[in-house]
Amino acid sequence: MPLAQVLAQAAAALEAAGVPSPRVDAELLAAHVLGISRGRLASMVMMGEEFSAGDSENYAHLVDRRATRVPLQHLTGVAHFRYLDLSVGPGVFVPRPETESVVQLAIDAARGLEHPIMVDLGTGSGAIAGSLAHEVPGARVHAVELSDDAFPYAARNLAPLGVKLVQGDLTHAFAELDGSCDVVISNPPYIPANALPREPEARDHDPHMALYGGGEDGMVLPRAAAATAARLLHPGGFFVMEHAEVQAEAMSAMFAASGDWEKVTTHLDLTGRDRATSGIRR
Repeated sequence: MPLAQVLAQAAAALEAAGVPSPRVDAELLAAHVLGISRGRLASMVMMGEEFSAGDSENYAHLVDRRATRVPLQHLTGVAHFRYLDLSVGPGVFVPRPETESVVQLAIDAARGLEHPIMVDLGTGSGAIAGSLAHEVPGARVHAVELSDDAFPYAARNLAPLGVKLVQGDLTHAFAELDGSCDVVISNPPYIPANALPREPEARDHDPHMALYGGGEDGMVLPRAAAATAARLLHPGGFFVMEHAEVQAEAMSAMFAASGDWEKVTTHLDLTGRDRATSGIRR
């Protein structure tokens, strides 16, 4: 069967299953099966080429699994984040596009600094720390991750980038850096206890350890991250933390009540939602 027809059928099946980007996912799965780029796949479609029998069987299996809302990244083993291709799989939080704009805030804060010391609290796959190391010249980047499942992914992704990665609790991490850091960033677990992610990919496949922030309001780990950031940063240092849209007011109040921060600012994501809060260490 011609690739064009196979892709059309796969996209229709994924659309019927409620997958948000059915055509894109169908193409990415096909490119993964064939071991080629999506651009090369488009050329093969235009030339009327066909799947081999073996490739067709493998592809059908992956499409069926994606239709059950297994994350695309778990099927391909790769998550694309800013300029990085990250190794991911079951047990590690799949990085989201909205986090890319939070990372940009940290990168902007480090601009013009010579060899800035930057810390990522709760790195997961290493997406944030890896992006800082890749995009901030001369940065000395440190990252911490607690999960036994996520840590190997972070180690694999961050080793080529020179990030200092440790396994442990973000509450106590990097005591040797107290008062010396320029930028701290965190995308901690923050979902309230009684809330469920809308997307089946997150609800059914992301590790609960990476989702739920603790307590009814989900603020236990965000409070811990803010306290650690205050400990690590020198006066004038920058901290930014991602959170749920509904937590923006609580985050601003927490920053203000601690007395550790000035110039507390709420930041919008690309869809105009309040998704991050930053402050300057007093």
